[in-house]
Amino acid sequence: MPGPTGRVLTLLELLQSGGTRTVAELADRLGVEGRTVRRYVSRLIDLDVPVESVRGRYGGYRLAPGYRLPPLMLSDDEALAVLLGLAAGRRAGLTTTERAASETASAKIRRVLPQHIAHRLDALQAALAHTDEPREPNPPDAEVLLTLADAVRHSRPVSVRYTDREGRHSERTLHAYGIVAHAGRWYLTGRDARAGEDRTFRLDRIDTARALPGSFEAPVDTDPAQRLLSGFATAGYRHEVTLRIHGTPEQISAHLPASVARLEEHEPAAGEDPAAERWLRAELRVQRLDWLPRVLAALDRPFVIERPDELRTLVGALSQRLASYARQT
Repeated sequence: MPGPTGRVLTLLELLQSGGTRTVAELADRLGVEGRTVRRYVSRLIDLDVPVESVRGRYGGYRLAPGYRLPPLMLSDDEALAVLLGLAAGRRAGLTTTERAASETASAKIRRVLPQHIAHRLDALQAALAHTDEPREPNPPDAEVLLTLADAVRHSRPVSVRYTDREGRHSERTLHAYGIVAHAGRWYLTGRDARAGEDRTFRLDRIDTARALPGSFEAPVDTDPAQRLLSGFATAGYRHEVTLRIHGTPEQISAHLPASVARLEEHEPAAGEDPAAERWLRAELRVQRLDWLPRVLAALDRPFVIERPDELRTLVGALSQRLASYARQT
């Protein structure tokens, strides 16, 4: 059964077929009640689709005479960009739960491409088929995503049904600040009204979302992406790591991005070049330490390990192995 957005599009297709459609007829075709049909008509009117209400015994709804949706015209480059975006979105896990929707959209666009472009695209997609799929492809529901996006845009509170990592279900009222796509998953940042705390929620764990009346005022300094990355960097893990690294913020963040490390930058001294290399402190919270020596080696910058001692041992062991490999002939 299609969701509300799909039924609105079906309603538009019915009206485009011509003539006046009664509310009873439309309700029967859409499988909804009459008041729901009226709500869908209001949605179309909000989208500037000229739906007219016809009164009388044979009344109902119709499109304004002469109205037709303009055709979607894409150049070859634009069509390729759309198709590659659909393919990349599927592989990155940044699509809705309806995987078939992106596949059928790709097929429709491909059918109208010139043959030489279509053949080249087939070759490219065959090559892309060898790339890795998301580690846990579990994208959000399309209707949930659209409802939350509307709540963010208009600063409206939203009621959601959420399932946490332990499988517990709860009803929550959220003040949504923003939606962030990161590492193959979708996240919502905002305030849990009942808990009175700012939190991050995975969208694939939100079963339903419903806009509530009223509005809220988001914090002035709200940056959803930065909130998400800072939350990852400061989350509780087994090891707390503190490093001092000599380099620029750009050099360090290329190997230790904001989602991994919190970088403490100092204001440059008077007359000092802001882009110059200097000692910066990096703080990490990680579950394992075994990957860090390789990252520090790739960073190729002077560094000091402030804590933990276990990391010093691991770095020393790596340096000894590399030295022994270099001596082999």
